[in-house]
Amino acid sequence: MFQAFGNIFKVPELRRKVLFTLFIIFIYRIGTYVPTPGIDGVALANFFQSIARTPGGQLFGIMGMFSGGALQKATIFALGIMPYISSSIILQLLTVVIPYLEKLAKEGEEGRKKIIQYTRYGTVLLSIIQTFFISLWLENPYAFQGTVIVPNPGWGFRLMTILTLTTGTAFIMWLGEQIDQYGIGNGMSILITAGIIESIPSALWQTYLLLSPLDPARQQLAWWKFALMVGLFIGTVVGVILIIQGQRKIPVQYAKQIRGHRMYGGQSTYLPLKVNQAGMIPIIFAQSVILFPATIAGFFPHAGLLNQVAQSLGRGSFLYSFVYALLILFFTYFYTAITFNPIEVSDNLQKYGGFIPGIRPGKNTAEYLDYVMTRIATSGAVFLAVIALFPNVMQSPRVLNIPFLIASFFGGTGLLIIVGVVLDTMKTIESQLLMRHYEGFIKRGKLKARR
Repeated sequence: MFQAFGNIFKVPELRRKVLFTLFIIFIYRIGTYVPTPGIDGVALANFFQSIARTPGGQLFGIMGMFSGGALQKATIFALGIMPYISSSIILQLLTVVIPYLEKLAKEGEEGRKKIIQYTRYGTVLLSIIQTFFISLWLENPYAFQGTVIVPNPGWGFRLMTILTLTTGTAFIMWLGEQIDQYGIGNGMSILITAGIIESIPSALWQTYLLLSPLDPARQQLAWWKFALMVGLFIGTVVGVILIIQGQRKIPVQYAKQIRGHRMYGGQSTYLPLKVNQAGMIPIIFAQSVILFPATIAGFFPHAGLLNQVAQSLGRGSFLYSFVYALLILFFTYFYTAITFNPIEVSDNLQKYGGFIPGIRPGKNTAEYLDYVMTRIATSGAVFLAVIALFPNVMQSPRVLNIPFLIASFFGGTGLLIIVGVVLDTMKTIESQLLMRHYEGFIKRGKLKARR
């Protein structure tokens, strides 16, 4: 493996792509420290620190994860890439219900370019809407426990915030596209991963303080617990890799066809059905839905019923874990049904003379594919629920009682994104090395990308 990393810099084209990607990441990280005009950054940071342990503060932690901590600092990249992710998901869902978008999706490269353009327009529109409400929220001292975050509120501040944050999101989108075109890997995913990895040094420092505090009498983490944490972390990463790489191979046989004096077809292949077809989308949706009441309750502290709902859905409670798991299961089935159409797959197989041995083409093939996908989606959904709830178990006082920043690396969205993006990037680099007669990262077998 180390030899493969050395071979990267022996190929001029691959070396340029890797260095260009690192340069774009460097620019992105600089932008997360450029402040937005008109905001008291110190007061805002103190506010986020004060609500970090409350249920309402968890949603800001999730949004901050996708912005690399820029949200808590109120920088020009505060929105991060979330508007682009939301726009992409909305366009993907609308492709199923709007015939025009469905037609574009089937037109190949030209249709894909138009959908990407619509995604960009949607990103800008969502950014404008979000930044307008963010500016109103920042101007309201009651939302910050009486602390003044904006010294000079008004339409001047609102328009400046809308322009600054929307431009920052558009610039991040452009940076991601530059990686797609001139770098290595998926640009948006790499930028998100870079933001998540940014919190690793803080997590390591907190772990060190728990192991070796200034006052030995206040040591909170025993060495045997630390060894257990390392073992659990390795096991979790291996499990995530297996579930991301896992697929059910459906055998497909193509009938022989005689055209002129030549015979075509007759070969056997397989149809790969992914165990984790939905990726990390179910966890993102489930987190947003279950933490929404707590976030709203934080803005309206005198709403009695809303505060009761927020307290009952507090992180670590049984109701929170139960509802969270149900939401992950629901969104896994929902998103899998959106992205995988068994009728379309069956029609394509029949069009090109392919069939599944023992299954009649057409309706029976579609029903069989739907049956198999439902079964493997169930196992993928259960695994996602376990991975998502694992940090809460690690954080529980009855188990290891470690801070959430450390526990978050034992599962959840962050770990899935990091492992998935690393696998995709390594697959891309490995294919480039093998094309130029170099060894890949593993000597036996090949890496499989998520898509």
